[in-house]
Amino acid sequence: MNYEVIEPGRMAVDVPNLPSVTRKRPIEPVSLETLLAHTFPTRELILAPVFTLGSLNMIFARRGIGKTHASLGIAYAAASGGSLWGWTAARPYKVLLIDGEMPGESLQARLAAIVAASNTAPDPEFLQIITIDLQGGIMPDLSTVEGQDAIDSACQAAELVIVDNLSCLCRSGRENEAESWVTLSEWALRMRSAGKCVIFVHHAGKDGQQRGTSKREDILDVVVELKRPADYNPEQGARFIVNFTKARHLAGSDAQPFEAWLQADESGRQAWTTKTATESTFEQVVELANLGLSQGDIAVELGINKSSVCRHIQKAKGDGLIVERPKKPANSTRARRADIDD
Repeated sequence: MNYEVIEPGRMAVDVPNLPSVTRKRPIEPVSLETLLAHTFPTRELILAPVFTLGSLNMIFARRGIGKTHASLGIAYAAASGGSLWGWTAARPYKVLLIDGEMPGESLQARLAAIVAASNTAPDPEFLQIITIDLQGGIMPDLSTVEGQDAIDSACQAAELVIVDNLSCLCRSGRENEAESWVTLSEWALRMRSAGKCVIFVHHAGKDGQQRGTSKREDILDVVVELKRPADYNPEQGARFIVNFTKARHLAGSDAQPFEAWLQADESGRQAWTTKTATESTFEQVVELANLGLSQGDIAVELGINKSSVCRHIQKAKGDGLIVERPKKPANSTRARRADIDD
């Protein structure tokens, strides 16, 4: 029996290239034999090996870590057919960046810095931007059907849609309630069904996890957490560990955490440097050991096992990187460094 499902209070809409919210044919099961014999299209990698067409993803971090630096870098790399952190685009992709928080002037400055540091600029139609300061009012609320309708036409040509960020662009309902995610998840699933890659940018809560309901992650393919290294100094700017908390299609070295750091040279030209998390941890262990911490204190400071600290210290001693000095009681890292500076 055929049936139609239309959301209450909403007329069916037919938006080109996006699946209609009206179902015009019945749900039909298939046999195991049919499923196994079916040839599904291979999902194309936008930024190999992490993001694919027809996928839903999230990047989250505490405030001030560098989420927008990351999302802008991803947008530019995909639109220009370039790379970021070793993630590579095989060709240029059409990108829509929806920014609901950053002032236009700041967004302009960050993008100008990326352009100045890049050897390849995207074609104008390959990087489209929606920013609040050019809209003449407040941004649409994407947790409502009306808000989704307002941006659907802008999403038509895009292959990658970046929503930065959920707190600013999804204002209805309570973040920690699963029900508040339902309307947006339906929109996201329509985007995925249309073959688009969507990346949501979100804040971390006090516990360090993505803020609000964990139900969001149920439909996501890749979830990336950005977090500070234990030896982070505010003068270092955008320096963080890129950690995969969910990665459906990633395995082995592709799913391993790594450190990324955005630095500028003497001329002001910006560039990202990366190293494996193991390399970063090793350097931190060496630094703290040379500050006089015991292995137990280092393990607590870095949140790693004491056995891992022991292995790093043995290697560092073998390489002549650790200077033996009297152990000091566990205080804050800053206090220990101040003692040495004095």
